[in-house]
Amino acid sequence: MRDYTRLRADLTRERTRHYSRLEKLLEDALIKVSVVASSLGTKSVRDMLEALIAGERDPQMLASLARGRMRAKHDRLVQALTGKFDDHHAELARMLLDQIDALSAQIGKLTTRIGELIAAIPAAQGIDADGTTGPAAGRGEGAPVLPAVDRLDEVTGIGREAAQAIIAEIGLAMSVFPTPGHLVSWAKISPRTIQSGAKNRSGKTGKGNPYLKGILGEAAAAAGKTDTFLGERYRRLVKRRGKLKALVAIARSILVIVWHLLTDRAARYHDLGAGYYASRIDKDRKTRNHVRQLETLGYTVTLTQAA
Repeated sequence: MRDYTRLRADLTRERTRHYSRLEKLLEDALIKVSVVASSLGTKSVRDMLEALIAGERDPQMLASLARGRMRAKHDRLVQALTGKFDDHHAELARMLLDQIDALSAQIGKLTTRIGELIAAIPAAQGIDADGTTGPAAGRGEGAPVLPAVDRLDEVTGIGREAAQAIIAEIGLAMSVFPTPGHLVSWAKISPRTIQSGAKNRSGKTGKGNPYLKGILGEAAAAAGKTDTFLGERYRRLVKRRGKLKALVAIARSILVIVWHLLTDRAARYHDLGAGYYASRIDKDRKTRNHVRQLETLGYTVTLTQAA
């Protein structure tokens, strides 16, 4: 299963490189559709590219192929699709799209196969309310145990494919990691403390498993953009520790959550909320700190309780 998930990750990166090559090709033809669309992989953009390859060059006609919310961007699309796309661009674009389609088909086959392999593992299966277990169990109403992939999928930043890859890399038997700290240390996302005499300084995390660290890094980056506990934790850390260290800290938190979810099959992820830290602030201490700062600046502070 690990071989399948790693090959899927490699093919996904290769597909991303082909999309980058396609974008450069379009820019060479003065086509800047990626400025308007979220990505080149959307159905609207694919229709426009197919029309360009087929010989359509009218920006108005190409922009009319937009679907859904992209229809509201018609004028911007017309500007983005006004370029010098010629026959040699069409030939190269066809080759790149064929490669992208082939990679997508292979990635889809791998994803299906990975899902089948995980579903066949007893420890990854769920349990229905009536006690039934099996590949399809655990997804009904009142199920006491969800399948392992579904439990990890509930964690902020982790999708189903990421959950599959995490299970493939660390397994389901958390007994080999007595505590979350053991798992974090094995994954090399716990910075070392280097002591020399009376001085302590932080060291690097180490190389670790590149596939696992990549998955956790992507999950941490996704979680950092959300209005959740992990998102707020990232925003608090990035102010004083920087982006990279904040991402490592969030990746570590996610892996600790994963350990608990895989250790206790009945456990479910519960987000503490973005306001968790604010609710635990010592108001008296914070008030004293602000008063002290104002007094240091030469002010006399008198506090009145708000109504």
